[in-house]
Amino acid sequence: MIINVDELRKELGNVSFSDSSLERKMKAIEKAIRSYTNNNFQNRSVRFYAPSEDNKLLAYSPYLNVGDTLQITQSINKGLFQITEISDCIRCGGTLYPCDKNLVTKVEYPEDVIEGCVNLLKWDIENRDKVGVQSETISRHSVTYFNQDASNTLMGYPVALLGFLKPYIKARF
Repeated sequence: MIINVDELRKELGNVSFSDSSLERKMKAIEKAIRSYTNNNFQNRSVRFYAPSEDNKLLAYSPYLNVGDTLQITQSINKGLFQITEISDCIRCGGTLYPCDKNLVTKVEYPEDVIEGCVNLLKWDIENRDKVGVQSETISRHSVTYFNQDASNTLMGYPVALLGFLKPYIKARF
């Protein structure tokens, strides 16, 4: 995951969402960003093959820590997994099926991508309910909101909030 829930709570301050809800929202933002940029943010220098059984990878790497994100490919276990425990093996959150060979790669997000994702979530929390309302008048008080249409939104967010992704977009073939 791009940022863990405890750090996210510190960034957001007092929000009424549960930990599981915040985690789900960040996973959705992560998936959208990976899809939009066509970038897996893999650190290919930390890549290895490992067998899996009983929700753990039967391997060890000194370059991995609890909380790191791993991407497994070339296996039945395709997907992103967060490390929950490291001992003589690597235990991951989620379901890992028994497999003789998993290609495991560490995923690392740059600091500006992490900060951008937090800003997207802040915008989502503060402004998502105002989408579709262009102006509001109560007595003598008038408020005009940002107009959201196809020309200035992307993935449901204002284009201005997604500028941080420009350097990370990879060509699609």
